[in-house]
Amino acid sequence: MKLQGKVAIVTGARKGIGEAVALLMAKEGADLVLVSRSIKEDDPIASAAREMGRRVLVKQVDVGVRAQVVEMVKDTLEHFGRVDVLFNNAGISKPAMLWKMTEEDWNEIIRINLTGAFFCLQAVAAPMMEQKSGSIINITSSAGLLGTIGQVNYTAAKGGVYALTKSAAKELARYNIRVNTIAPMAETDMTQTIAKDPRFMEKYLERIPMGRFGKPEEIGPAVVFLASDDSSYITGQLICIDGGMVMP
Repeated sequence: MKLQGKVAIVTGARKGIGEAVALLMAKEGADLVLVSRSIKEDDPIASAAREMGRRVLVKQVDVGVRAQVVEMVKDTLEHFGRVDVLFNNAGISKPAMLWKMTEEDWNEIIRINLTGAFFCLQAVAAPMMEQKSGSIINITSSAGLLGTIGQVNYTAAKGGVYALTKSAAKELARYNIRVNTIAPMAETDMTQTIAKDPRFMEKYLERIPMGRFGKPEEIGPAVVFLASDDSSYITGQLICIDGGMVMP
């Protein structure tokens, strides 16, 4: 198993890509810290990982609140003694055209999607630096790479995550900590409108050479690869898992 003996923190773990990745990580041998604002001890994903024989820590955390993130990492270290992987996945979307967007909706998207990603990355960096190893996988999106109509807040946040990844990779490489990012296109709660609404679905499918939206389960193998020692010489990189929609 590729992640045997590793401890992985997965934010936004309760559903969608986070759930699929966490379950694959457990299958590959990782013990898990499952992070979400609404997750509970008896959540099905926690139960499924425990049934695989994995140790699981469940934490209700708002990643946009630094104190909660710091406490989560502290509890992880007390519980497991180390942290090897961070899958920085938590995110939300509040679409609106820029001339209609409220200050509240701008600030909330930046707070969760960008500042939250930074808080989590910063919190795990210290223990990873001490143990001189670790892998951090952030999530950007095609919106953050290309821009998209009706999501200037989300686009700005995800573009920031992409830039954050490259700077963090350069700073942390000397400690044998790798920082990479993925840009997925998969059917999740966040993409329901473009994946199901005929007004948007055809337009988006025209942009995807493979002609379909991905599934959360198709994102997991790339994340596991980046989390594992198989990618030991890869850092600061972007992997687009989107059927060919973005070709950097």
